[in-house]
Amino acid sequence: MAHHLVVGAGPVGSSTARLLAEQGHTVSVLTRSGTGPVHPAITLERGDAADAAALTRLARQHQAAAIYNCVNPPYHQWDTAWPPIHRSFMEAASASGAVLVMMDNLYAFGPDAPMPLHEADPMLARGKKGTVRRTMATEILEAHAAGRLRGTLARASDFIGPEVTDSAMGDRVVPKVLAGKKVSVLGSLDAPHHFSFMPDVARTLVTIGTDERAWGRAWHVPNAPAVSQRETVQALAAAAGTTVGVGAVPWIAVRTLGLFVAMMRELQETRYQFDRPWIADSALTEQTFGLRATPLAEQAAATVAWFRDRPAS
Repeated sequence: MAHHLVVGAGPVGSSTARLLAEQGHTVSVLTRSGTGPVHPAITLERGDAADAAALTRLARQHQAAAIYNCVNPPYHQWDTAWPPIHRSFMEAASASGAVLVMMDNLYAFGPDAPMPLHEADPMLARGKKGTVRRTMATEILEAHAAGRLRGTLARASDFIGPEVTDSAMGDRVVPKVLAGKKVSVLGSLDAPHHFSFMPDVARTLVTIGTDERAWGRAWHVPNAPAVSQRETVQALAAAAGTTVGVGAVPWIAVRTLGLFVAMMRELQETRYQFDRPWIADSALTEQTFGLRATPLAEQAAATVAWFRDRPAS
């Protein structure tokens, strides 16, 4: 067993840290607040992910085998917030010898990518957020190829599952499903769209962080067969024992809200992901590591259970 440094304690960081601890590893979780998941094998640390010197000291102090980038800057600040954080992770991995494991998404492929998406497809994104993600992925893989560090990354689609609140299938949908109220989603109701189940995301990160066959390339998180947003909502309703209607939010409403709400403004760049099929092939991950996606019905049941048990805010 080894020590692992997880940076960030949102759904990804917390799920990954707990899984590592359950597998017998010791884990440090670094956040600005010093808070995070509670487990006997997890130590909580306070710090700034953009502080490369501090990140390196922490990795060296525990002789960390891997550093997990599970940070999630504000969506509308990616172009300014991500570069210094990314450089910090690169420097810490290079200086400490720990494997850099980055939680990535599919934005780097851009709107012109063919479906389904494969790991080796060209990264064609030109938008602000897609360019940031393309640059980060390229720099990690090039640094690995040049021998400056060891790195790998896991690409997931939109999250669903326990602890996932800020997502297309998070707080805007699940509480309404539980209450039997009509749900409104962004984009097409019937285009197939992959959602990545949080426990499957964590399993993928832990796997590629601890198996050297994964290093030096990107891997797609295994997803259940792609269904429409309408079908995903109906799966949640079936798990909740409710009946809900499903409608679409007009994009003109999103654009209008974007005049006043930064988050809504940023959704314009990724509109294509919801207006048309959005599917990621994960055969390589499944064949290499034996990972399998959790079936949709089980995802829905776990998601509904977590939201039902969540303490009132």
